[in-house]
Amino acid sequence: MLSCLFFTVGLATAFGQPSTWNPHTNGPLEKYDNPPAYIYRLETSPRMVSPHGVFISYQVNVDAMGNNIVGDAANECSISVDPTDGNKMAIGWRQFNSVLSNFRQGGWGYTTDAGVHWTFPGVLEPGVFRSDPVTNSNETGTFFYLSLLGSLCENMYRSTNGGQSWTELQPDGDAGGGDKQWFTIDKTNGPGHGFQYQSWDTSTCSTSGSGQFSRSTDGGITWMTPIGVPHQAQFGTLDVDTNGNLFIGGEGDSNNVFYCIRSSNAQIGNQTPTFDQVTPVNMGGVLTGGTINPAGLDGQLFLAVDRSGTATNNNIYMLASVQPSGRTTTDVMFVRSTDGGLTFSAPHKVNDDPVNPSKWHWFGTFSVAPNGRLDAVWYDTRNAANNTDSQLFYSFSTDAGVTWSPNVAVSNAFNPFEGYPNQSKIGDYITMVSDNGGGNVAYSGTFNFNPSRNQHEEDVYYVRVSPTGGGTPTPTPTASPTPSATATPTATPTATATVTATPTATPRPTPTPRSGPTPRARPTPWPRP
Repeated sequence: MLSCLFFTVGLATAFGQPSTWNPHTNGPLEKYDNPPAYIYRLETSPRMVSPHGVFISYQVNVDAMGNNIVGDAANECSISVDPTDGNKMAIGWRQFNSVLSNFRQGGWGYTTDAGVHWTFPGVLEPGVFRSDPVTNSNETGTFFYLSLLGSLCENMYRSTNGGQSWTELQPDGDAGGGDKQWFTIDKTNGPGHGFQYQSWDTSTCSTSGSGQFSRSTDGGITWMTPIGVPHQAQFGTLDVDTNGNLFIGGEGDSNNVFYCIRSSNAQIGNQTPTFDQVTPVNMGGVLTGGTINPAGLDGQLFLAVDRSGTATNNNIYMLASVQPSGRTTTDVMFVRSTDGGLTFSAPHKVNDDPVNPSKWHWFGTFSVAPNGRLDAVWYDTRNAANNTDSQLFYSFSTDAGVTWSPNVAVSNAFNPFEGYPNQSKIGDYITMVSDNGGGNVAYSGTFNFNPSRNQHEEDVYYVRVSPTGGGTPTPTPTASPTPSATATPTATPTATATVTATPTATPRPTPTPRSGPTPRARPTPWPRP
């Protein structure tokens, strides 16, 4: 069957982003440069369920019937887990309705059975360019979704029903911000309880000026005037210790030095946050981009704090895929601080294969379980003869990162160069959230094959990892969160019509589809430049 596509005038001359990118040069990549692809007809294939040993990856971006959407693309995924009920999770991602356009929207999916089956109700705001999804959950299971517009301004969304529907908390763009933003939530019992903090890189929203940090004291609805971050640190994440101190990790804009930056008064609502501790950190290399992920990062810096209440409580950890000196490829490197960020350990290589200048260990990310265990995952090419086909690998530590378990592959190999949505990258990051039993991972892979394009497609997957292998968490029976009164889900996105594809792994039975929430009608604005 032939694909029938209709595009707005000018698509033929809009070629998207450059083939390679240097993260140490200024200029945002999250920009509107292709109009949306209007789809006349779509095709589907069975959703992909991809076992690898005891680990099983389940496709997330499926249609209303639980099938793969042929001809679309989905990448750059961020996962949230309800801490009161491990069955309930949500993942946000960049949704491309057609690989022939890099016009992207805010996609999301949710699960109520611990990740075995997923529902994709649609995008946050149909026809509106959105990128860089970041999701998080507070301690009661309310989910939040921070989404970047083409203007580099942002919106925060909230879900009180496990990600089934979302409420936009302010008019489009009124959350300030900038490119490659990240946020965290204060989940302590201190004065900053419920505060949200976000930081971003040096490409900012027009209302942010040169600021790279902002705070919300009312649950993400309103945000303070942005302020600067020492050394313009960027491409990192934030977290809060049990005393309410905020920590920001990032790499200096122009000096390739990593920093751990503390604000002890961000938790005081009537004070403008100040940064009272700035510590240079040796991560054993620098962040890179434009290579195995041609138009994106090879990984960003992740910072997380131990809040276990054990002997490791308030340890600060940082992990990143970095390029060591003299190398062109990356390793997953880890450091820790046991004194509140004053000093850090020497960098420790988490990937345990012998140093090989041809092998990649990229998109490294990690999380800290409530009991203090560390879980890390990354893309790894150690088993690839071509040095680029990648597998998701996993390792854990039960001694604060002093030692790490033998690395294990948890996914089948995939070609990261296929399925590009007219934009030569598979996003800029993957994410995970840990509980006491294991870790919940959202990542992108190219397991589904599209015969009409003779290549595989980028899709979003969920996999459960744990020290004992795969499997799902034991559900914690709790009352469900109260549903949101106002929701903004949209219709299931369409995709390019193609011949039905045959999955490359054995599919599992698809359950009876769950009904999604009724979409709220709203106008479709023209995407911002």
